[in-house]
Amino acid sequence: MARSDSRHDAGLALLRIIAGSVFLAHGAQKLFVFGLAGVTAAFTQMGAPLPAITGPLVACLEFFGGIALIIGLLTRLVGLGLAMDMLGAIFIVHLAGGFFVPKGVEFVLMLFAAGATLALTGAGAFSVDAALALRRAGP
Repeated sequence: MARSDSRHDAGLALLRIIAGSVFLAHGAQKLFVFGLAGVTAAFTQMGAPLPAITGPLVACLEFFGGIALIIGLLTRLVGLGLAMDMLGAIFIVHLAGGFFVPKGVEFVLMLFAAGATLALTGAGAFSVDAALALRRAGP
């Protein structure tokens, strides 16, 4: 059965918007609820490397990367960054908790898969990336 390009693009848009919303919410929580000092302290307690750098970096990546995914901007790059973020979360924090939430890997594994998928596929037609590509291609 041949795939429908419009269904493929709609599926990528759905993945981008949902995953982006989750990352945006987690980044907003880190930035506006915990604050950078709280995030740094949490990363220190979790044993993350260079917590004064990685904590704020992850908070900003999740917040601004979530926005970028929602609109489909720099999708491959952002997807790669967020996939790497989730690999760090898996190996530094969640792996010791087993598979199932609340402490296990299942949730972050799905977020890793979303980021990796978008890094591999790109944003699809319903995105700023696609609009910019069309603009560059000209008339």
